[in-house]
Amino acid sequence: MRTRRNLVFGLAALPILAACGGEAAPAAPAAKAEPSKAPAAPAAPAAAAAATKAPEPTAAAKALKVGLVTDVGKVDDKSFNESAWNGAKAGAAAIKGESKYVETRDPNDYKKNIQQFVSEKYDVIVTVGFLLGDATIEAAKANPTIKFIGVDQFQEKPVENLAGLIFEEDKAGFMVGVLSALVSKSGKVGAVLATDVVPPVWRFGEGFRAGVKFAKADADIQIVYHSDVGPEKTFDDPEWGKATALSMADKGVDVIFGAGGKTGNGVLYGVAERKDKGVLAIGVDTDQYLTVPEAKAVLLSSGMKIIDQGVSDLIKAVSDGKFKGGNVNGKVGLAPFHDLDSKVSAEIKTKLETIRKDLDAGTLKTNVKPAKG
Repeated sequence: MRTRRNLVFGLAALPILAACGGEAAPAAPAAKAEPSKAPAAPAAPAAAAAATKAPEPTAAAKALKVGLVTDVGKVDDKSFNESAWNGAKAGAAAIKGESKYVETRDPNDYKKNIQQFVSEKYDVIVTVGFLLGDATIEAAKANPTIKFIGVDQFQEKPVENLAGLIFEEDKAGFMVGVLSALVSKSGKVGAVLATDVVPPVWRFGEGFRAGVKFAKADADIQIVYHSDVGPEKTFDDPEWGKATALSMADKGVDVIFGAGGKTGNGVLYGVAERKDKGVLAIGVDTDQYLTVPEAKAVLLSSGMKIIDQGVSDLIKAVSDGKFKGGNVNGKVGLAPFHDLDSKVSAEIKTKLETIRKDLDAGTLKTNVKPAKG
């Protein structure tokens, strides 16, 4: 696990956590009692009872089974679903449990996929994405002994065995917007995103808009949402993401933020084709310098939601008996600048750090509503 300098809200030190896996350690064989040659003295009744009654297993001692249901963006999307899966694997490994995922290909399969883990008697079920919210609530109410973790699922009415892992995407988007505006040479910046029907995506986009305006009021802002397709396509359309990013670049946009699973990855691939024109990209959800190597040369940073750590911590809370239902706020921030660190001046870095602290303290507001509408 490597620690990098990072702009993560609410932290003095700014780590990025890398998920890790592991196998459950085999239990040590029970010691076999040898017969005594001399007659044993009779045990006291209380002692005999204690000796014959096996201790009840504790939550921490039990090897928990952790199942994860992806959204339609797929588990190898190099951002949202993949980050949640990394967190599930890390959390299960930390408690010497086991983990497994089911990949959703059609939104009509949400309930069926969750039920698969219910039927297999899994202890923890993680569902990934706003669109799985209703199916997750229904399953949690029907199975009160199973703990559920809903990533990007705000809980209006808390359910005791369901934790909604949510993030302040508008703050991460705001930081991305400020960075984009201050680094841009043309004064034209853009964002290419999945559907604005999904509140977290909308908050990323509108936070980006607010950050750009805050840093440079006269900047030319172009924001495009992929809202003309169904949920099965909006996060899984790298061709559209790439084509839209290339169109923006051809119009003089020189910093482009891509957000929305594989659709957002397409933005990074498109910008990589314009590296000779000086166009820069910003990724999303995780540090995409590590997950989309094709874009390393043009990737300025990523607007992160620390999903893997949030999922892993909640799984550990189940094992420790400290799990609580309701909303749990995960961390957000900016990834390191990596190879393009020289593109960000010391003055910009200082300004970003001041803004981060002000957002964290609440003295600076993004003025983005909690949800669209």
